[in-house]
This record gives sequence, structure tokens and C-alpha cells, in this order.
Amino acid sequence: MGIFDKFKGKAEGLKDKATDLVDQHGDKVGGGLDKAGDFVDDKTGGKHGDKIDRGVGVAKDRLDGLDGQDDDIANGPKPA
Repeated sequence: MGIFDKFKGKAEGLKDKATDLVDQHGDKVGGGLDKAGDFVDDKTGGKHGDKIDRGVGVAKDRLDGLDGQDDDIANGPKPA
């Protein structure tokens, strides 16, 4: 077993953990991403709001799709 086999095994384990986390707590993960995006938007003075929103949306889509289904994280408009 080579060093890359060990890394591959670790990466698969981390993906499984992330998938379980998103499956169980998708609403909290989505809320955390929204808060992080709002924080960065505030710190940049709103200059890059569209890019930040797009990045948050991509992150939500990718995390939500870890299990092959689009059912864990709502990617609609941010709550006020």
C-alpha cells in the first residue's frame, strides 16, 4: 500500500463524514454558509455581493450533491 492509497482512503472517509453531516444538518450547514457569505459581504463593503452570493450558492449545491441527491440544503433566497 503506497502513500497515495492512504490519502485516498482518508479522503473517502472525510467525504463520507461530510455527506452524513449534510444529510443530518443541511439546514444548519446552509445557514452557516449564508452567515459566512454575509460576513464577507459586510467586510468588503458590499463591493462583491453578487460574486459572494454566487460562491455561496455553488458551495451549497456541491455539498448538497455529495450523496447524489439535491435534497438537503435549500438554495433559495436568503431569509431577511
